[in-house]
Amino acid sequence: MKKNKLFFVLLLLPIYIGLMVGCSTENKQSELFERFSNRLSEQDFQELYAFLAAESKEYITEEEFVSRYKTIYSGIEAKNIRVTNVDIDSEENIISFSIEMETVAGKVSVSDYRLPLQKEEGEWKIVWDESLIFPAMKQGDKVKVSSLKAIRGSILDRNGIPLAMDGDVKTVGINPAVFDESNREKKIMDLAAILDISKEYITKRLEENANPNYFVPIVDLLVQDERLIKLEQRRSEGIFVNDKTSRVYVNQEAFGRLVGYVGNISAEELEKHKDKGYKNTALIGKAGLEQVYEDSLRGIDGIEIYIERNGEKIETIAKQAPKNGKDIKLTIDSNLQSTIYEHMDGEKGSAAAVHPKTGEVLALVSSPSYNSNRYTTYVTREEQKRREAIEYEDEANRFSKLYSPGSVFKLITAAEGLEKGVIDPNQQISIQGRSWQKDRSWGNYSITRVNSQSSVNLKNAVKYSDNIYFAMSALQLGSEPFILGAKKFGIGEELEIGYPLSRSQISNNGKLDGEILLADSGYGQGEVMVTSLNIALIYSALSNDGNIMAPSLIQQENKAGVIWKESAISAKHLPTLQQAFSAVIQESGGTASTANISGVSLAGKTGTAEIKASQDDENGSENGWFVATDIDSSTISLAIVLEDVKEKGGSSAAVPVGKEALVEYFK
Repeated sequence: MKKNKLFFVLLLLPIYIGLMVGCSTENKQSELFERFSNRLSEQDFQELYAFLAAESKEYITEEEFVSRYKTIYSGIEAKNIRVTNVDIDSEENIISFSIEMETVAGKVSVSDYRLPLQKEEGEWKIVWDESLIFPAMKQGDKVKVSSLKAIRGSILDRNGIPLAMDGDVKTVGINPAVFDESNREKKIMDLAAILDISKEYITKRLEENANPNYFVPIVDLLVQDERLIKLEQRRSEGIFVNDKTSRVYVNQEAFGRLVGYVGNISAEELEKHKDKGYKNTALIGKAGLEQVYEDSLRGIDGIEIYIERNGEKIETIAKQAPKNGKDIKLTIDSNLQSTIYEHMDGEKGSAAAVHPKTGEVLALVSSPSYNSNRYTTYVTREEQKRREAIEYEDEANRFSKLYSPGSVFKLITAAEGLEKGVIDPNQQISIQGRSWQKDRSWGNYSITRVNSQSSVNLKNAVKYSDNIYFAMSALQLGSEPFILGAKKFGIGEELEIGYPLSRSQISNNGKLDGEILLADSGYGQGEVMVTSLNIALIYSALSNDGNIMAPSLIQQENKAGVIWKESAISAKHLPTLQQAFSAVIQESGGTASTANISGVSLAGKTGTAEIKASQDDENGSENGWFVATDIDSSTISLAIVLEDVKEKGGSSAAVPVGKEALVEYFK
């Protein structure tokens, strides 16, 4: 019986020993793989190299090994590396596994890794080749990261005409190997003359280039630039014209301050938007709508990580598709915008037009402005001289600027005066002379007017722009009713059009504490400040049953116009005010009678705002206003203000600009 037991034990011993050896082998392989996984996750490639078998170390040196991993992993921005799905085949001495990691192209999960092991001097070692970087890799393969370009959203006018879009431009550059063969200095001078840039700039660009066979870009030009014909004929001289995709703008100055431009992202902007995925090579909105709607317009480039073999793509490891930006469709009528700007003829000022029935902003003009394409191409020496001559006034945004309204503010005084009963439109008010003060408590201060009628009613006070009449009316109203009346027209409130504008004001502190300030405010002086859009909206009430619509600059589908200020002008007083402010344009002797257009019923006003340090200041400047709204068809309300018109006829300087723009609009 004992012999049988001994026989049974001897029989099982080899099996037991085999199992123990197998378990020991698997455990040791598992330990090696754990160390391998940890070093890989930590990207400690130098330590990882120590695990390689002798034959693998002959295949690749430590320096090459570390450099290969670092170059690839840093190139794809690998981080948070995790080894998963581990399966140890101790009979074949192969460990299968997967790797998950975060990369520049997002989260990546790669399976089918096979790690061969072999024993050396009692230790398990890794048999390494490129397939342990990525399974499909072989010796000589490269891991490439390619950007998949996204399209930035376009900015369109109300009719779908592009004002800003991604498009084609031409890059003018030099091939130094050909260019430097002969007459180098003459070629530089000729090219500088054609492009209207300094020869020093071209020389510097060439000197910065170390490779004579490398194309040296000099400037970009629009595809319609006539100079391209001359330049393309100089290929034999080493001057080349290449295609390029860039941001392209409607080729007119009228839109520069509104649309703005894009440019290379700065270090400060990169820090400010660090959580939005911008790269240091990104373009970003720098001004205008391009800046305001950066988040919507911006396209986010895609990324592809792939294996390249002999110049061909073998396998995609990860791919993140590009996300194109969204188009923005404006309410702007580009023809009207261009027409107004053209007739402003570079004079400093602002203009705004709205549709009285919808509140859509039809034009928003700042003059002088710039052609946004200069930020896509370059600034010529001629343009730089012009900018210096106007002291860079083209950079100022005047449609966002506040101006003293002068007499165009009289509509508000008239409307509230009628509403509160302090103005009887038919009553003749006796006013003697051209200057007036309430009493001697005003000291030397008095209010002046340009007309000298001894008896004035509302219509004539509007028609001839009688400052004294409206100063008296404001005093009769009193401060609080006057302020509340101005608020009915939106004075003091934000104009939420989808573009930041300065907020209008009735005074610096929101109050009218003194009689003189109240009286001056009655005819638009004092401390009243408005934008041109404020005035266009105020007068639109004459064409919209007394209501003012909420202004909008961005078109939205299925969104009807919303009343912003209901009954700013009450229905019972609307005909009276329409008649009075129509007389300004449609009757002989009105201050804007030269703006009369046959067949069009316009109501409006002129205004001269004096900018003085004191009443006795004879060196102060004047801004001239003209506003008109069509009270029959109710399709446009237009306000224009020109700066420094004292020597140009005062408010009459703005009238022809408005008339010509309206004539073309009604055509």
